[in-house]
Amino acid sequence: PTCVLGIDLGTTSVKAALVTGTERGLSLAQSCSRETQAHSDSPGAAPQGMEQDVQKILRALNECLAALPQQQLQQVTHIGISGQMHGVVFWKHNKGCKWSESGPGPAFEADKVSHLVTWQDGRCSPTFLTSLPLPQSHVSLATGFGCATVFWYSKNSPDFLKAYDAAGTIQDYVVAMLCDLKKPLMSVQNAASWGYFNCRNKSWNTDILKKSGFPVHLLPEVGDPGSIAGRTTCAWHGIPKGAKVGIALGDFQCSVYSCLTERTDAVLNISTSAQLTISMPLGFQPPEAPDPSSAVTYFPYFNGDYLAVAASLNGGNVLATFVGMVAQWAQELGFQVQESAIYPRIIQAALAQKHSKLSVHPTIFGERHLPELLASVSSIGASELSLGHVTRALCRGLVENLCSMFPVQHLQELGVSRILGSGSALARNEVLRQEVERIFPFPVVYGKDVDAAVGAAMVMFHGK
Repeated sequence: PTCVLGIDLGTTSVKAALVTGTERGLSLAQSCSRETQAHSDSPGAAPQGMEQDVQKILRALNECLAALPQQQLQQVTHIGISGQMHGVVFWKHNKGCKWSESGPGPAFEADKVSHLVTWQDGRCSPTFLTSLPLPQSHVSLATGFGCATVFWYSKNSPDFLKAYDAAGTIQDYVVAMLCDLKKPLMSVQNAASWGYFNCRNKSWNTDILKKSGFPVHLLPEVGDPGSIAGRTTCAWHGIPKGAKVGIALGDFQCSVYSCLTERTDAVLNISTSAQLTISMPLGFQPPEAPDPSSAVTYFPYFNGDYLAVAASLNGGNVLATFVGMVAQWAQELGFQVQESAIYPRIIQAALAQKHSKLSVHPTIFGERHLPELLASVSSIGASELSLGHVTRALCRGLVENLCSMFPVQHLQELGVSRILGSGSALARNEVLRQEVERIFPFPVVYGKDVDAAVGAAMVMFHGK
């Protein structure tokens, strides 16, 4: 391919990137991102539910593509698509979308499609999860995982499922619509993120699921990441009809693929949540069953390789909650302060406080391996109550939490010699960067930012 379109359907925004092949390697020609603002109420599962309106996600996607240069879109031969993992959307085959002529080429909008129940959904309580059969998989089941959500509907709202005959992640849905697939196709990466999938033999736990009355007809076909799912059935936004579309990928794997070049590198990404990732040695196979107390999980990557990941649910979202709290306190005291004005000020205040005995365990969102975990603050001294001290301790706590999940010694044993720092929270927050450099005994390199849309395009180039 000479020109590839990479798309990432993220939790808060959609991004499209045009990547071209040159003699010197790959180059990012154009990119565009749009906030989806797709959050929607989930009446059946409130207040724990977390759903998004698919139509709003598609609107953001269409806006992104409309903003890219037509001339370059007409040269696209391949499309790589990644997106938020774990989530599930349901649709009716042949009625999943409506195509319409708009602008330079046809576009589609949602038709007989449910909301997207995202990875952040909390309707499956620990009690509910323990009532489900044990998966034959190296991945522990958690709330927000596609199969757990389907189980929830089949037990709490079976009529809801009767309206649909297909399901997938949001990125699988987009691929199915573009290629008019008879049955959704899902990569091993997204299948593993749903639960009840055995990565060793690349198959769903259909026997276990059937015995528990799971609607197995909703499970997609599964293929290898990097393979082609089909071809576009029309000139979508001016992209030539017949362009090859890759099987949808995990946003996490694509983000890593966009920056990880050496096996001795570890990728530390702090955006909404936080992850520390390394590439496992060739030939590594994950254990048959998960260790529920382990904070490290193994994600299928490309060519049969695996990534080892300490994935924390607590990252930039904790800082955002802290800023929200400060703004709320100010409001309760009768002052109006914009949250956007608070961020730079608390960072400046924390830069002036190099040390703080204050200890913050910042896990307000719990962790997948410890869902009941809450946050705590200890070692509070009278002289360390300034915003600077608290912000410094909070930033340190976020990095220490990740470090406790994937200890330095373990990284050293696996041959890590460098850390690639990325993600919006790390880019915007010098205090967080200082704490990363203080806590990890490796050189830290910034600027190789992870970009799932670019990663999805790169996978299509390399024909994984």
